[in-house]
Amino acid sequence: MITTYIKLGAAIAARHQSPAVSDDDLIARVAAGDKLAMRSLFARHRTSVYRWLLRFVRDQAAAEDLLSEVFLDVWQQADQFEGRSSVSTWLMSIARFKALSAGRRRTDAALDETIEATVADPANDPESTLQEKDRGELLRQALIQLSLEHRQIIDLVYYHEKTIEECAQILGIPAATVKTRVFYARKKLAGLVAHPSADLAAAA
Repeated sequence: MITTYIKLGAAIAARHQSPAVSDDDLIARVAAGDKLAMRSLFARHRTSVYRWLLRFVRDQAAAEDLLSEVFLDVWQQADQFEGRSSVSTWLMSIARFKALSAGRRRTDAALDETIEATVADPANDPESTLQEKDRGELLRQALIQLSLEHRQIIDLVYYHEKTIEECAQILGIPAATVKTRVFYARKKLAGLVAHPSADLAAAA
C-alpha cells in the first residue's frame, strides 16, 4: 500500500528534503512518479493536514485514515494540480472534501473539539502560568460553541494562517462570504470569551 510506503519513508524524507525544494517542484516530481518526492511532500504537510481533518471528525483513527486517503489521491492525481492555488491550499481542499464525504456516511461526524492551547510564557510565575492555561481552556470551550462554518473560518485564518482568497478556495465559497464569516465568527467568539455561560465557566 502506498500509505504504508509513505509512512515508512517519511522520517528519511524529512532528513533529506531540502528547504530549497518548493512544494510545486515536489508535486511535479510526484506527477512523474518520484516516490522520494512523495515521501517529502507527506513529511512536510502531514501534520497540518491531519490537524485540519481533526476539525471535522471526532476520532483520531478516522482522521489518520482520511489522511492516508488524501495523500493517496495526491499520489494518483498529482498531474492534475494546475498551480492556481498553493499546494497546501490544494491539500486542505482535498482533505475537506474527504472529511465532508466521511461525515455524510457517519451521523455523528462533527468538528474535533481539540484546539491548540494558549502557550504559556516559560518565564511566567506559577500563578501567571495557571491563568494562561485557564484562558487557553476558556478559548477552546468558546470555540466549541461556534457553528461549523465559524469554526472552520477561525481554524483556517488563525491556526493555518490562510488568506481570504485561500479560504474561499478551500471552502468553495466567495471571498465576500469568507469576510462576512470571519467578522461574525470573531464577534461571536469575543462574546463567548468575555461572557462565558455558567457551563462554559465551570468547564474552564
